[in-house]
Amino acid sequence: MGYTAPGRAIAHTMVTTQFELDGFRVVRTFGVVRGIVVRSRSIVGTIGATLQTIVGGNITLLTNLCEKTRAEAFDLMLQHAAELGGNAVVGARYDATEIMQGVTEVLAYGTAVLVEPTKQS
Repeated sequence: MGYTAPGRAIAHTMVTTQFELDGFRVVRTFGVVRGIVVRSRSIVGTIGATLQTIVGGNITLLTNLCEKTRAEAFDLMLQHAAELGGNAVVGARYDATEIMQGVTEVLAYGTAVLVEPTKQS
């Protein structure tokens, strides 16, 4: 059906930035869940990114680092939601803060909910 039982891994299709999930109704709300990753650039990555800025365009070393960090934060958020008994996350968002030069915190957060399919007429 595309949704999971409580305590199991939450499918990416069961996460939305909306506050409701189409085709499902919320039967229980567990509260805010989050996944936090703090990442720094390596000296090799910094040098490589600096060289890429000379050429211009997409700085793929940093793009890949950012994508990997966001994916890790997202998966941690889903793990937190599943631990609480949720099978979906609504109102999902990302935030990032530079803690110190070269060190960034990425936060994925939302509301863990238990949903069930709505009855089709």
